[in-house]
Amino acid sequence: MALDSRAFADLCDGSKSLNRLPHRIAPAQTIELIGLKGVKNMKTSNWKKGFVAIMGSGLMLANVVCQAQENVQAEVTFVDAITVTEDSPMQFGLIDEALNTETIIIAPDDTVTGDGTGFLVGGVRRAADLTIGATSGVAINILIDAVVNGTGYALTSFICDYQAGADLSCDGAGMNVTSVSSGALRVGVTLTGDNLAVAGNADGSFDVTVIYQ
Repeated sequence: MALDSRAFADLCDGSKSLNRLPHRIAPAQTIELIGLKGVKNMKTSNWKKGFVAIMGSGLMLANVVCQAQENVQAEVTFVDAITVTEDSPMQFGLIDEALNTETIIIAPDDTVTGDGTGFLVGGVRRAADLTIGATSGVAINILIDAVVNGTGYALTSFICDYQAGADLSCDGAGMNVTSVSSGALRVGVTLTGDNLAVAGNADGSFDVTVIYQ
């Protein structure tokens, strides 16, 4: 039979001999001490710690390991501080105050769609342009949050394009991309009227938050 866990613990304790373990090892049995210089026979009364093969009636080979060691690496990577710079704001141009609950959608490539386009009466319409500075080749998350709506509309369903890649949703959980040292970000959105618009300026805003992953 093989040694149980209590026997292994006792064998690793130099203060205990095999003669004190009658319930697990017969004192009269002979063991072979396997060392670097060969195999030596010895009685259990002369037991020494090490790797042993216990030979006797009903006993099987047992390796006693009293200590283990492993070197663990500590991985450290330094990155540049992230910067986010607005190059140009999102622009909807001039919208007729008669806008009710229709939508005006500006895509990251400045394409304008939606059932409210008939209320556009002039001015420039374009997505927001930003530049993100970060260490190249690192995973980042780009998130639109802290949205402030102006009177007469709500801004929802933000879509982002980073470095002329795929158009992805960037509100909610944000979008995950791989950074470049200086990356262009274009942000589009859906504007939905609420039938409360009045003539005059009604600017809104939103935050662009970028973090390393």
